[in-house]
Amino acid sequence: MIAAPEHPYLTPDQYLTMEEQSPIKHEYIDGQIYAMAGASDPHVTIALNLATLLRSHVRGSGCRVYISDMKARIESLNRFYYPDVMVTCDSRDQETSTYKRFPTLIVEVLSDSTEAFDRGDKFADYQELASLREYVLINTKQQRVDCFRRNDKGQWVLQFYTPIQKEFILESIDFTGTLIALYEDVDF
Repeated sequence: MIAAPEHPYLTPDQYLTMEEQSPIKHEYIDGQIYAMAGASDPHVTIALNLATLLRSHVRGSGCRVYISDMKARIESLNRFYYPDVMVTCDSRDQETSTYKRFPTLIVEVLSDSTEAFDRGDKFADYQELASLREYVLINTKQQRVDCFRRNDKGQWVLQFYTPIQKEFILESIDFTGTLIALYEDVDF
């Protein structure tokens, strides 16, 4: 995401209408839109690897996996973001075709330009989603998965996975995957 907004204040409906016709994606924060930059080969490969693994896992469960072209809406904060991978298991999310409001799992693949935002303000914003059980950050420079889970007390607890563990777990959707599969075709 770039640092400066491109346009004057837009309502959420104006943003959604504009975004349908825009050749580039924009995230939306309090009436301002921010253009999204393209991603690197490792970034796209990791996101696709994970989405493929998760799609096979949730097939027939009522859950849906979405990739980077689907928006997550945080109504309480007037925000729309494009997560790299998102899973929703809430049937209410079938009511909207361009954004989802009740994700269970959100994944961001880190890049140099977005890592601080993904770990900071964006994570704080995502915490407003009552349905969100896990927020996952995937490193593109080394095999490391940071998984933040909301516990029964509403606190976010970090579990990280490295090649020492060999596997990573996404408890929100009862998924276990290998770091080898997640990082397939990624060169460091």
